[in-house]
Amino acid sequence: MSDTPDNIQDPSADEEPVRVTIVLPCYNEQDHVLDEVKRICSAMDASGYGYELLAVDDASTDDTLARLRDAEALYPRLRVVAFGHNGGSGTVRRIGSQRARGEFVVWTDADMSYPNERIPELVAMLDQDPGIDQVVGARTQEMGSHKALRVPAKWVIRKIAESLTGTRIPDLNSGLRVFRRDVARPYLRLLPPGFSCVTTITLAFLSNQHPIRYVPIEYATRAGTSKFHFVKDAYRYILQVLRMVMYFNPLKVLMPLALTLLGVGAAKFVFDQVRDLFYIANNTVMILMTGLILAAIGLLADLIVRSREGA
Repeated sequence: MSDTPDNIQDPSADEEPVRVTIVLPCYNEQDHVLDEVKRICSAMDASGYGYELLAVDDASTDDTLARLRDAEALYPRLRVVAFGHNGGSGTVRRIGSQRARGEFVVWTDADMSYPNERIPELVAMLDQDPGIDQVVGARTQEMGSHKALRVPAKWVIRKIAESLTGTRIPDLNSGLRVFRRDVARPYLRLLPPGFSCVTTITLAFLSNQHPIRYVPIEYATRAGTSKFHFVKDAYRYILQVLRMVMYFNPLKVLMPLALTLLGVGAAKFVFDQVRDLFYIANNTVMILMTGLILAAIGLLADLIVRSREGA
């Protein structure tokens, strides 16, 4: 028997269940963060999905937090979390995803660059198709800073990722995506603190055979000042691609290099024998031994990955 008297209504009874959690990192976005909150809430209110908008202020130095606090009274689905120190967008997305109550988690940005009014459309795609685990908004154009450098650099990094994962990836690091919370949960601990967190979640899904659908989206010029640093963040992207593939499938990285060295060493051995029978040059031995060592490391790493729970 319920302990609640018949004439008193349980306040949770009328609360719409949360199916979608939108994680919104906010750092020095005071001039447009309210516009972004309004755009997201308007789209989600019209969608019919029960949702929560988790806006995380990443220790902004302007009035972003104050404006988010003011907005809580206007938007009942808005939850504001304030960080004591700057942790980076990856940290925000990791903690926000861990705190999510919805079965679907959406990542986006607060800089007006992504078409956040399309969030319900992406959620519906995932909701209606149990055969996919993540939907990514694939940008049709690059509008960021350092465009002349970013476009070729991102193309090279994306091609490396495609080669290592054996999958076509239209947009490796789009910031607009929705995924199943329970599928992503084992991989959240792998997220780095910076921008490469979006690359990480993509590679984690692909490396573990979780299907991803890519949907073309328009990408606008961001509002405010970009936090992207070309050299530092491009370097981190490359390292993260290699790290994630090594974590899930080390043979993809190590075995091609090992076989190449063994092939070169074998050819060099034949050349040495033709030139001087029974003579093996020191560099031939070094090439062959390096190839064998890399092959052994790759096989050992693969054994560790396959014995690891949840790999």
